[in-house]
Amino acid sequence: MKPNLSKAHFLNRELSWLEFNQRVLDEAQNPTNPLLERLKFFTIASSNLDEFFEVRVAGLKQRIESGIGARSVDGLTPKETFEAITRRVRKMVMDKYVVWQEQLRPALAKYKIRILEFSELKAADIAWLEEFYHSKVQPVLTPLAIDPAHPFPQLLNKSLNLIVRLDMVKDGVTRQHLAVVQCPAILPRLIQLPRADDRRDYVFLGHLIGHFLADLFPGTQIIGYWAFRLTRNSELYVDEGDTPNLLKAVEEELHKRRRGHAVRLEIAHDSPPEVRNNLLKTLNLTEADLYLVDGPMNPSRLMMLYQGSHSPELRDAPFQGAVGPSLRGKTDVFAALRERDVLLHHPYETYGSVVEFLENAATDEDVLAIKITLYRTGGDERIVGALMNAVNNGKQVTAVVELRARFDEANNIVWARRLEENGVHVVYGLVGYKIHAKCALVVRREGNQIRRYVHLGTGNYNPNTAKLYTDISLLTCRPEFGEDASNLFNLLTGICQFQGLKKLIAAPFDLHAKLLQLIAREAANAQRGLPARIIAKLNSLVEPELIDALYAASQAGVKIQLIIRGICCLRPGVPGLSENIEVRSIVDRFLEHSRIYYFDNACQPEVFAGSADWMPRNLFRRIEIVFPIEDGLLADRVIREILNVSLADNTKARILGADGVYRLAKPRAGEKPRRSQREFMQLATPKPREKAEAKYPQVTLVPSPFPKPKKL
Repeated sequence: MKPNLSKAHFLNRELSWLEFNQRVLDEAQNPTNPLLERLKFFTIASSNLDEFFEVRVAGLKQRIESGIGARSVDGLTPKETFEAITRRVRKMVMDKYVVWQEQLRPALAKYKIRILEFSELKAADIAWLEEFYHSKVQPVLTPLAIDPAHPFPQLLNKSLNLIVRLDMVKDGVTRQHLAVVQCPAILPRLIQLPRADDRRDYVFLGHLIGHFLADLFPGTQIIGYWAFRLTRNSELYVDEGDTPNLLKAVEEELHKRRRGHAVRLEIAHDSPPEVRNNLLKTLNLTEADLYLVDGPMNPSRLMMLYQGSHSPELRDAPFQGAVGPSLRGKTDVFAALRERDVLLHHPYETYGSVVEFLENAATDEDVLAIKITLYRTGGDERIVGALMNAVNNGKQVTAVVELRARFDEANNIVWARRLEENGVHVVYGLVGYKIHAKCALVVRREGNQIRRYVHLGTGNYNPNTAKLYTDISLLTCRPEFGEDASNLFNLLTGICQFQGLKKLIAAPFDLHAKLLQLIAREAANAQRGLPARIIAKLNSLVEPELIDALYAASQAGVKIQLIIRGICCLRPGVPGLSENIEVRSIVDRFLEHSRIYYFDNACQPEVFAGSADWMPRNLFRRIEIVFPIEDGLLADRVIREILNVSLADNTKARILGADGVYRLAKPRAGEKPRRSQREFMQLATPKPREKAEAKYPQVTLVPSPFPKPKKL
């Protein structure tokens, strides 16, 4: 049965993302989190919001200015969406600074981590700051007048600036002027004061510059100054079909990014209305683009307070991922993979095993070639070093580098060039598609045959983020997987058409159709009275056809449980439409990032993992790879130790209601509190395997609250 869909059945994409960011901000308010971890969530929520304006709001404003009035699936026009976003963000910004002023800042001060005003400083501190200012700060400052002879300066994206109002007497007449002082990015935004004890006291750079403004404008009277910053459109616009050199085209766009059209003005809350209006007019913005700030202008810079090893009592207990059970005590990873597939759950099981797989391949005399996709490398010396070392050892090495990984473009360009300079064959994939697949292929000579070893993952080849993101790795030497990986790389590096794959599923070619087919199969099973269930763990669910198919499956009686960290445009729990669908989001210490799909298949479960979220960009505009987990024991482990535990979380999970509101899950009567990420850490702690099996004795899922499937 196909549901009769309407705009009321979909949640707005942008508003859904904002609710995700609210869940991050909620963790900053959660008193059960250690204080510095709360500060970390606070800075992440602020950084997330910046990126939201740089990309999503910027794109929305472009559509409005271009007169594009097409409604999204939830029924809103671009203008209506922008107005709804503005209302929601204003509340979020207000909440954010209340969290800072009333919760985090006072709590930090209790633990001797203080950000001080000049009025709170002693004479010795002011003297030290004066010397610091004259030696380190003043030489790099440039005061910029605003008058007919001095047009408004070109301010960089997200740069900190002061707008200064001053009076100057000339020919006996006092005239009022405005000027701008840019705070160079090379300077720290927090200046740490010298202390002989364990106190950590700081002064904001903007306050330091403001205190000594008279030095920059001699002969004038400073009336006031106010911090402000601009957010600019940071999307890259590269026409791949019209450029002979993608790398140079991306580099040129990166230079433009810092000076894109302004989309948001943030300014100190006590700034005079006439100053704000002057800036808005100059920047071609409106009141809707103005946000008043009562606190640090760029809260993400407060991450400096978190960094380092100080105050361990204010942090989560240190955690070091263990070696996966299948690799413990194994010195030859290739021999281990010939025995059976290996599944790793990061960061609970160390990503170092993946790095060692590549390092071993680089030095193994029988390895002939290595091929890898690189989306966000983070410039890790071990992975990049392994590839370059492999070249030095006479192996053929190919890296498919995605230059347009958002906000990592400059970093990827640097590493692409370094790889090329060291003999790695670097290519940039298919015209028109981002390469988001996570795949590494090692070709090895073994006696008279060639064997291919493959790593497939849900996360990037970045050991640094692998400590912070939850992801899945599969290492295998199954022949069909190796053949598929070879064909994938031939597609990415050569000139050919997609011919299909045996085991792997690839977007934009067949993934969307395959997902629709799998969902339809569950619906058909439910209608025949057979067990039918879908579990999907994703970052985002946006694609309308898949949502439509899930609604139809729900109406057929399929039990559907979705674990979606971020955007979810599906509206669960609507009678007659989605009462069989539950949506939960987990925000905790590690960023939930793995994508796992489970289909019951009438008690013959199929489990998949991969790089693709269920969004139009992933399904139609990116190269993505989804892989089946064919080893029965490993599939059981994914069900039991990842999906089952995630569905049982009643501490950090939030449940999405039909009204679009997320509510914190709570233990039912008689239930114990369960926190999935904590259980994952416990499961990964080295111990006899039988103990882990005793804790989870069978492959059973959390009992479903949904009714039994309908029978025909």
